[in-house]
Amino acid sequence: MKLERPEVDFPVGSEPTALEITDLRIGDGVQAVAGDEVKVHYVGVDFATGEEFDASWNRGQPIEFPLRGLIQGWQDGIPGMRENGRRQLVIPPHLAYGPAGSGHRLAGKTLIFVIDLLAVKR
Repeated sequence: MKLERPEVDFPVGSEPTALEITDLRIGDGVQAVAGDEVKVHYVGVDFATGEEFDASWNRGQPIEFPLRGLIQGWQDGIPGMRENGRRQLVIPPHLAYGPAGSGHRLAGKTLIFVIDLLAVKR
């Protein structure tokens, strides 16, 4: 399957207070569970402005990492995905980089990620 960079639609409505998970494409491979290492492509967008702040697509290659080392929204939002799936996560600040003023440039922001799960390692 040839992957194409996702377009993230500008959000409408108010920012959620809980993690929102939307499957954009259901995968057909191994299902990710907490504690796995995953290989993903992703695009990250600021909910308030619709501006992209990061994307593995811009670097031309996916990234691999253990789920336990990521922001809580990813730790909670990726398990249950299957390889070859695409999922959108809308992550409020308390599940991302914390409240405004906590030191990270994305602190206090609600974030949208569109994630393509390419591989799961156990």
